[in-house]
Amino acid sequence: MTPATPQPLWSPGPERIAAAAVTRFQDWAAEHHGAPAEGGYPALHRWSVDELDTFWQAVAEWFEVRFTTPYEEVLGSRAMPGAHWFPGATLNYAEHALRAAEDPARAGEPALLCVDETQEPVPVTWAELRRQVGSLAAELRALGVRPGDRVSGYLPNIPQAVTAFLATAAVGAVWTSCAPDFGARSVLDRFQQVEPVVLFTVDGYRYGGKEHDRTAAVAELRAELPSLRAVVHIPLLGTPAPEGTLEWSALTVADTEPVFEAVPFEHPLWVLYSSGTTGLPKAIVQSQGGILLEHLKQIGLHCDLGPGDRFFWYTSTGWMMWNFLVSGLLTGTTVVLYDGSPGFPDTGAQWRIAERTRATLYGTSAAYVMACKKAGVHPSRDFDLSSVGCVATTGSPLPPDGFRWLHDEVAEDLWIASVSGGTDVCSCFAGAVPTLPVHIGELQAPCLGTDLQSWDPAGKPLVDEVGELVVTNPMPSMPTRFWNDPEDARYRESYFDTYPGVWRHGDWITLTGHGSVVIHGRSDSTLNRQGVRMGSADIYEAVERLPEIKESLVIGLEEPDGGYWMPLFVHLAPGAALDDALRDKVKRTIREQLSPRHVPDEIIEVPAVPHTLTGKRIEVPVKRLLQGTPLEKAVNIGSVDAPALLAFYEELGRTRKR
Repeated sequence: MTPATPQPLWSPGPERIAAAAVTRFQDWAAEHHGAPAEGGYPALHRWSVDELDTFWQAVAEWFEVRFTTPYEEVLGSRAMPGAHWFPGATLNYAEHALRAAEDPARAGEPALLCVDETQEPVPVTWAELRRQVGSLAAELRALGVRPGDRVSGYLPNIPQAVTAFLATAAVGAVWTSCAPDFGARSVLDRFQQVEPVVLFTVDGYRYGGKEHDRTAAVAELRAELPSLRAVVHIPLLGTPAPEGTLEWSALTVADTEPVFEAVPFEHPLWVLYSSGTTGLPKAIVQSQGGILLEHLKQIGLHCDLGPGDRFFWYTSTGWMMWNFLVSGLLTGTTVVLYDGSPGFPDTGAQWRIAERTRATLYGTSAAYVMACKKAGVHPSRDFDLSSVGCVATTGSPLPPDGFRWLHDEVAEDLWIASVSGGTDVCSCFAGAVPTLPVHIGELQAPCLGTDLQSWDPAGKPLVDEVGELVVTNPMPSMPTRFWNDPEDARYRESYFDTYPGVWRHGDWITLTGHGSVVIHGRSDSTLNRQGVRMGSADIYEAVERLPEIKESLVIGLEEPDGGYWMPLFVHLAPGAALDDALRDKVKRTIREQLSPRHVPDEIIEVPAVPHTLTGKRIEVPVKRLLQGTPLEKAVNIGSVDAPALLAFYEELGRTRKR
């Protein structure tokens, strides 16, 4: 018997549906490309995956993508991995990001609204952003930067990061960035793989009302990156440029028209990084054309953003949401950059920024929403949020109580968009659809052009049952490759080993009978805190340098109430004691060497750490035990070196479940 469709929490009215860009796109695509004129979004989605080539051609035409050289066909090969998009085409992402500056009526409007912990927005106009990009791109070329060279940023979420990225893309070089709260070792694990020729860096940053000096970390990066030809100093804390570095202001002063290098559609735009669960982070390469089309679709059709809108998402440059946020420029949207703590000076800080910037779409983490609920924040009472039409969440699934709280405390006529995707595609598999209802605890629908399915272990599609999240057709923003991955061995192993030729993402998912999507969390052991992913291997490397720690095991669990519990289990060296001093030492080590976000909630002593028979730490089974799964269902006992050790974690899971 098919479950009854639940009552929606919110439904868009007829005027909102008619005004949505996706409605106008469907009408246009029906006229020009044979898309279904009736049936609304579900019919459009079905067409977008059944007629994949035609759909992406329509996206390119609808958004007036400028091909310097025309394409020969949309999809030369559909193989995964190895899909070949728009062969023959050349273009430039940065040219599209700065198109609004070409309109004299819009050149003086803000492209960026920049906010720090003073919470006063400072605008950067389209004309000024275009001028700075032109000046910096010319200076990069003068430094010898050429298409394909890597340019890196150790930067917070400030306007200079956007300018540096767009100038890099204009030259045809490849951008890569880390947030300055990452320790030098974490950054080097990423940047050393791609060998950048330029490093943009700050002297420090402000967070939580305090200044954090990063000059020592920057000096270490300079010493350990022999590929660097130039280091550009941005004096966020007002310190003079170190010897041998270039001043940001000197490189961005000229009034230079930007020159956009026409590069092949699949030319690298940026390198993003996985968490590094099983070793070095994967260096994920995504293309100029693939990101351009995917983000135009996602931001223009799904987020319904265009000229006149203001797009605010709380993020750092170390998370894919920063890259996604900056792509708001592609649709002529004003992008809000916030550099600071999500909860300073109080828990309601992000709502205050949404108010002061007049954000139309405000994105945050599910954890922040739940923190506001617990702290008794009343957004609609305390702030003027009349401009906010949509609140979007990601990083982890938004619990049902989070939906209800947003509906009750922000606005009854609020579009709540819980979205889910990944760094791996720098986009969403499922989420925001402005013309569909919102059901509590559910993502509205799979995204256009994405054949999202839930599969059982045998590859059978499931409906209303939990299965593995898979995508059965190629997406333009899927990685073109991993950096330094001969013959795509690591790329194939990451996504295509389980179901050959089909992308398996590593999430548990349910596709409902009424077309929505429920995400149940990671099916692997990535630590995903506040949307920032880090691998357990990073934690182990830092913690186990301490002489008191023989071995450790870290687990991240999504809680039913929307929280995230991250315990660190430690097997101590002989003679060591887990006292407050050692706990503080472990936390300080992780905070300083890796990331403040990944300091464990609890440090728990264990007699030993369980392993597989080949010596790998057992993480996923322990996670399942801590979630209350019975031992016999959580792990194959025959694959464990010391099964008796698992009883401790099983009992802890039982205790927590009570």
